[in-house]
Amino acid sequence: MNHLKFSFYVCLFVTTIVSAQTKEITLEDIWKYGTFRTEYLDVLHSMANGQQYSVLNFDRATRSTSIDIYDYKTLKKVNTLVSSANLEEIPYFTDYTFSQDEDKVILATNEEAIYRRSSLGNYYVYNVKHGTLTLITEDKIQEPTFSPDGSKVAFAKDNNLFVKDLQTDKITQITFDGKKNEIINGITDWVYEEEFKFVRAFDWNSNSDKIAFIRFDETEVPEFSMDVYGEGLYQTQQVFKYPKAGEANSKVSLHVYDLKIGKTNEVKVDKAYNDFYIARIEWTKKPDVLSAQYLNRYQNELDLWLINAKTNTSSLALAETDEAYVDVTDNLTFLKDNSFIWTSEKDGFNHIYHYAENGDLINQVTNGKWEVTEYYGYDEKNNTIFYQSTENGSINRDVYSVKLNGRNKTRLTKSEGTNNASFSADFSYFINTFSSASTPPEFTLNSSASGNVIKSIKDNDVLSQKLSDYKTSKKEFSTIHVNGNDLNMWMIKPADFNEQKEYPLLMYQYSGPGSQEVVNQWNSANDYWFQLLAQQGYIIACVDGRGTGFKGADFKKVTYMNLVKYETEDQIAVARKLGELPYIDGDRIGIWGWSYGGHMSTNCLLKGNDVFKMAIAVAPVTSWRFYDTIYTERYMRTPQENPSGYDDNSPFNYPEKLKGDYLLVHGSGDDNVHLQHTMRMAEALIQADKQFDWAIYPDKNHGIYGGNTRLHLYKKMTNFINETLGDKIEKEGEVKQKEQVKIKG
Repeated sequence: MNHLKFSFYVCLFVTTIVSAQTKEITLEDIWKYGTFRTEYLDVLHSMANGQQYSVLNFDRATRSTSIDIYDYKTLKKVNTLVSSANLEEIPYFTDYTFSQDEDKVILATNEEAIYRRSSLGNYYVYNVKHGTLTLITEDKIQEPTFSPDGSKVAFAKDNNLFVKDLQTDKITQITFDGKKNEIINGITDWVYEEEFKFVRAFDWNSNSDKIAFIRFDETEVPEFSMDVYGEGLYQTQQVFKYPKAGEANSKVSLHVYDLKIGKTNEVKVDKAYNDFYIARIEWTKKPDVLSAQYLNRYQNELDLWLINAKTNTSSLALAETDEAYVDVTDNLTFLKDNSFIWTSEKDGFNHIYHYAENGDLINQVTNGKWEVTEYYGYDEKNNTIFYQSTENGSINRDVYSVKLNGRNKTRLTKSEGTNNASFSADFSYFINTFSSASTPPEFTLNSSASGNVIKSIKDNDVLSQKLSDYKTSKKEFSTIHVNGNDLNMWMIKPADFNEQKEYPLLMYQYSGPGSQEVVNQWNSANDYWFQLLAQQGYIIACVDGRGTGFKGADFKKVTYMNLVKYETEDQIAVARKLGELPYIDGDRIGIWGWSYGGHMSTNCLLKGNDVFKMAIAVAPVTSWRFYDTIYTERYMRTPQENPSGYDDNSPFNYPEKLKGDYLLVHGSGDDNVHLQHTMRMAEALIQADKQFDWAIYPDKNHGIYGGNTRLHLYKKMTNFINETLGDKIEKEGEVKQKEQVKIKG
């Protein structure tokens, strides 16, 4: 009797473990409950002493935020600099920025998004020494920025620039002609923000007595309007300037405001530009010398100008040209002697270069058939540059150091996967964030000299333990040879994969120029969805075709003038090749993507209608004629010059090719890829008498999120996949009934 009881308990224990290891991921786990939430370090800032760092922390119990100071060596908290729990005016703050001397800090509250990177908010200056709090202005403002001496804050409001003197509280208005949809001072217009990836278009000089800024005259830029449905009786409209390919851009000009005399001068460079961009401005180490990067409209000529604001003279420091296009980066770094560090693809791969002030090349710091993917900075004391690269394989990232002369290159990170560094101000330490497809993010303190791990800061062991309860599959990395190229690929198979069976295949891709989806790093939310689909019996694959990044300029720029053509050919060829595998059902292959990927999935279904059975396109581009100037013309020139490049791969020009099942999804409030793309595609399919499914999410932007939206979207996509590629999911009641039978048995 005792033996039987023992056996029963052993069986029950084993059954419990087996059950725990076969838990299935649900859509609610991913998009509702946050079951797989990953721990991160939030808003980390290295303090000027190089021995401490600050982190923005949120206290769930008091629902307050604080800036906490930690010691690099011990990793222990040594001080709470400021907590909203002690501030009557601020229940919580969402971001912070130190003055250069760290005696003051700007705290952001009540932030509201404008576009992808821009926001309005209320901002306070907290005086660390005195513990006092000062509201910059009652109105919501943009981009408040300390002067280098910490005595003033410049900010933008209503398309104009202002300066507040923190000693006298006096606010001085610098510009007066700002007007919505006409003139913008010191803040980028929509297309600059989206494509050149910056918002603040003003900069203080080192003496805190001059502010350089870009002025945007968007009077001639065509307007785009979107209905906003909201909850009122009548819809409203959002109207903004959006330059579509071939249309007028903002006219930009460069200006310098002198605080000493209260006067603004327009800055001219010694070259006549017809149609151009000012992609970056930055003061050099000399307080009167401003650098500005001018780019022609084709974006294949980038000029770095050094401008003397005192004499209003200019010299051309560097002229970079390319047969296709030149990428703009934030890597320009001026050294004490005003020589500068620059990154370029001019030898076929992105590398680091050192130039003299007059533009003479001193030396190429890095070289090889691999890419520098991040430039971290220059350690003046040790004459050392720190950077991230793909030298250990294009799907991996490692942190390296190298002397300014290109010698003594050292790999500082040891684990294969994705390593990303945040350096202390004096470059003595770095906090490394490591993850791989099998290891969630780990944060460690490392020595900058050797790369050795000093201490562990934070890991995601709790998440790893939680995931061990779920039925998950390994993400397998490989390459696949099609169209003369070895393309990077990952594949996820069902956990109970049987090579004697045939499985439906769902392909995912993005494929945009310079992008990368096949990378050895931890899961995104989509990865958990792919695991869910694998649980249901699908194989998921992703391939980075021609035009994607980190394999050299030639591989990336082959799509120039013909976006989506070669990318589509590669995905179709991949599908054909994978469909020949004995464990993949060649009659059940689907593809999906978002944005550029939605354009791709649509094109693949139409042009590869003998291969793909279904496609899902979320927020797709359907004609590059409808997209913005900076992005589109960088890769295609204008539609007036390249009409066939624009039209030959626009799917609403050949809707009759649709044979498979097609789901088209868009947000009606998408300021980036306008609903116009989907409406034109839908109308073309309707007139071609082609049936399709579609969904419009009211007032949702390009990300299609908020409230229950993402969960609803992914339920819709999951159901569509099951209806078109696989057997329908058993009803919940039937599943529960089967589970009960198992338990009784």
